[in-house]
Amino acid sequence: MPQYLKKRFGGSRISLYLSVISLFLYIFTKISVDMFSGAVFIQQALGWNIYVAVIALLAITALYTVTGGLAALMYTDTVQTFVIIAGAFILSGFAFFEVGGYNALLEKYRSAVPKNYTTLDLLRYNITTECYTPRDDAFQLLRDPVTGDLPWPGVLFGIAIIGGWYWCSDQVIVQRCLAARSLTDVKAGCILCGYLKLLPMFLMVFPGMISRILFPDEVACVVPELCQQVCGTEVGCSNIAYPKLVVSIMPNGLRGLMLAVMLAALMSSLASIFNSSSTLFTMDIWTRLRPQARESELMVVGRVWVLVIVAVSICWIPVVQAAQSGQLFDYIQSVTCYLAPPIAAVFFLAVFVKRVNEQGAFWGLMGGLAMGLCRMVPEFWFGSGSCLFPSDCPTLVCGVHYLYFAMVLFLCTSVLVLLVSYCTPAIEDKHLHRLVFSLRRSMEERIDLDWKQEENCRIARREAEGKRQDKSEDIRVDAEDTKSGICHAIGWFCGVSNSQVAEPTEEEFTEASKKLPDISEETFRKHIVNANALVMMAVAVFLWGYFA
Repeated sequence: MPQYLKKRFGGSRISLYLSVISLFLYIFTKISVDMFSGAVFIQQALGWNIYVAVIALLAITALYTVTGGLAALMYTDTVQTFVIIAGAFILSGFAFFEVGGYNALLEKYRSAVPKNYTTLDLLRYNITTECYTPRDDAFQLLRDPVTGDLPWPGVLFGIAIIGGWYWCSDQVIVQRCLAARSLTDVKAGCILCGYLKLLPMFLMVFPGMISRILFPDEVACVVPELCQQVCGTEVGCSNIAYPKLVVSIMPNGLRGLMLAVMLAALMSSLASIFNSSSTLFTMDIWTRLRPQARESELMVVGRVWVLVIVAVSICWIPVVQAAQSGQLFDYIQSVTCYLAPPIAAVFFLAVFVKRVNEQGAFWGLMGGLAMGLCRMVPEFWFGSGSCLFPSDCPTLVCGVHYLYFAMVLFLCTSVLVLLVSYCTPAIEDKHLHRLVFSLRRSMEERIDLDWKQEENCRIARREAEGKRQDKSEDIRVDAEDTKSGICHAIGWFCGVSNSQVAEPTEEEFTEASKKLPDISEETFRKHIVNANALVMMAVAVFLWGYFA
């Protein structure tokens, strides 16, 4: 994705910013959250300390991520998908049987309140009924625009903005699409993903609500001391709803299956993020520091970078535990709403508005970042608060719902990008062939805006390679004999081969860069895929209408 922005706008500051902000988002909204949620499940199932559980989770994930690469992730993801769905269906069946069916869920959920508190507790913490009583609109997707915890304008438009960022411009997702054999395969994979996205309502949300009915004293605890005993945090224990259901109602054998299912899902997500963040750091940041770096060096640096972001993410886990009243979903969405809308706006305008230039995109990103930090920093500084302990953050700053803030941030960034772009010179069409929507099928030769930078990198690599060859003529050492067993093990772990692959020559590089990507589609497969897209979207719209 940074490479696309570099070719679309030229220069390097936009692609560098995107790389840095993407890594920031990976650490604070993906890696730390995945590690925490996996540790919560292990903690509930095995009674381990949360940090011991994190280390165990990381050790297993790192083993096949670091040694296997993107191909290993795709194969393991494919297998894990079937295991995850099968286990989730089994758990849903047990949960609905336990509660008495869907109608019983509707009836019993409204009375699912904790009873393990005393009148003294209520007086000591000034606990109101709102703090432990289910919301009246709990079974409605579209809720009041002012008093709703997820207001309907924010759900329709705010989540659409951050969803557009994640599904259309985030390296974790796009990297998989770029690995497909054809455009039809990309579309088919995305549509399959859309079908799978219809399932969480029935396989995750409803079972979570059933968990509150069956275990209200734990899942809906309200007294801070009791919550601390149940889940290790005072602000609430809603995060344990799903694992609590697994360890309490599943038979022994199936409980083990569900443990494998949950860990498979989390490790799959972690592995994807490790791979993508490694790619971003090595290709977009490290190569700026060392343009002459060889493939083997990039492999080692990528592995070391994964260890660095893991360490930072572990340190951030206590913040994740306490943020947004202990509700993991709200934490993920809120941080994303403060940082992602400017990126979504720039990508949207870069693809569909040919007039947008580098100056507009850069200053739009900077302005959007400043606005987002003005909201995010005070919220973390004062805390997001809870029902018992309201935040001291000024209402003017933190009073606007984060989904509404995402809409405002997207709009302001878009206006700023267009304003600056139209006040500065446009980019000529010869630089934009196959980079914008209106020229996507152009067959003309494109003069890349970043050609000079790419040429400098190739020159630096050739010079470094020449120095290595001159040095090797003076000093000849049998590397195989001098390397110890530990060095071999480290080399294998980092994916460094003993036999170096020759760097491509300038002629080979130029020839490869002239090959145009083929986005033509076989007619029959194209119609099948497009028909499935319509069916999938029709089902989604029906479900939205039914539960609205």
